[in-house]
Amino acid sequence: MSLLILKNAPIGDNEDDYDVLADGKVVGRIFVSQAAPQDRQWMWTIAYGHHEGRTPTRGYEPTHEAAMAAFAKSWRQES
Repeated sequence: MSLLILKNAPIGDNEDDYDVLADGKVVGRIFVSQAAPQDRQWMWTIAYGHHEGRTPTRGYEPTHEAAMAAFAKSWRQES
Protein backbone atom coordinates (compact mmCIF):
# COMPACT_ATOMS: atom_id res chain seq x y z
CA MET A 1 0.00 0.00 0.00
CA SER A 2 1.40 3.37 -0.97
CA LEU A 3 1.94 6.07 1.62
CA LEU A 4 -0.12 9.22 1.03
CA ILE A 5 1.76 12.49 1.45
CA LEU A 6 0.35 16.02 1.51
CA LYS A 7 2.27 18.79 -0.20
CA ASN A 8 1.16 22.38 0.30
CA ALA A 9 0.23 23.71 -3.15
CA PRO A 10 -1.64 26.99 -2.67
CA ILE A 11 -3.59 28.36 -5.60
CA GLY A 12 -4.13 32.10 -5.36
CA ASP A 13 -4.79 33.23 -1.80
CA ASN A 14 -5.87 29.79 -0.56
CA GLU A 15 -3.13 28.59 1.80
CA ASP A 16 -5.33 25.60 2.76
CA ASP A 17 -4.68 23.78 -0.52
CA TYR A 18 -2.72 20.52 -0.79
CA ASP A 19 -1.74 18.05 -3.45
CA VAL A 20 -2.00 14.42 -2.35
CA LEU A 21 0.94 12.34 -3.53
CA ALA A 22 1.37 8.55 -3.72
CA ASP A 23 4.69 7.14 -4.90
CA GLY A 24 5.79 10.68 -5.82
CA LYS A 25 2.84 11.31 -8.16
CA VAL A 26 -0.07 13.71 -7.61
CA VAL A 27 -3.18 11.56 -7.15
CA GLY A 28 -5.58 14.13 -5.71
CA ARG A 29 -6.19 17.33 -3.78
CA ILE A 30 -7.51 18.45 -0.43
CA PHE A 31 -8.47 22.10 -0.01
CA VAL A 32 -10.85 24.58 1.57
CA SER A 33 -13.62 25.35 -0.91
CA GLN A 34 -15.49 28.64 -0.65
CA ALA A 35 -18.38 27.04 -2.59
CA ALA A 36 -18.75 24.17 -0.10
CA PRO A 37 -21.37 23.95 2.65
CA GLN A 38 -20.27 26.09 5.62
CA ASP A 39 -20.10 23.09 7.96
CA ARG A 40 -18.02 21.00 5.50
CA GLN A 41 -15.59 23.36 3.76
CA TRP A 42 -12.75 20.88 3.28
CA MET A 43 -13.08 19.25 -0.14
CA TRP A 44 -11.13 16.18 -1.20
CA THR A 45 -10.94 14.72 -4.68
CA ILE A 46 -9.07 11.88 -6.35
CA ALA A 47 -7.40 13.05 -9.57
CA TYR A 48 -8.71 11.97 -12.96
CA GLY A 49 -6.99 8.79 -14.06
CA HIS A 50 -6.94 7.36 -10.54
CA HIS A 51 -10.73 6.86 -10.12
CA GLU A 52 -11.06 3.26 -11.31
CA GLY A 53 -12.24 0.94 -8.55
CA ARG A 54 -12.67 3.77 -6.04
CA THR A 55 -15.87 5.25 -4.76
CA PRO A 56 -16.60 7.92 -3.82
CA THR A 57 -14.01 9.96 -5.70
CA ARG A 58 -14.69 13.27 -3.94
CA GLY A 59 -16.46 14.72 -0.95
CA TYR A 60 -16.73 17.45 1.66
CA GLU A 61 -15.67 17.14 5.30
CA PRO A 62 -15.71 19.45 8.35
CA THR A 63 -11.95 19.29 9.05
CA HIS A 64 -8.65 18.78 7.29
CA GLU A 65 -8.12 15.53 9.20
CA ALA A 66 -11.56 14.19 8.22
CA ALA A 67 -10.91 15.05 4.56
CA MET A 68 -7.60 13.19 4.63
CA ALA A 69 -9.25 10.17 6.29
CA ALA A 70 -12.04 10.09 3.69
CA PHE A 71 -9.51 10.41 0.86
CA ALA A 72 -7.40 7.59 2.30
CA LYS A 73 -10.43 5.32 2.77
CA SER A 74 -11.46 5.75 -0.86
CA TRP A 75 -7.86 5.51 -2.10
CA ARG A 76 -7.32 2.14 -0.41
CA GLN A 77 -10.14 0.60 -2.48
CA GLU A 78 -8.31 -1.20 -5.25
CA SER A 79 -10.12 -2.91 -8.12
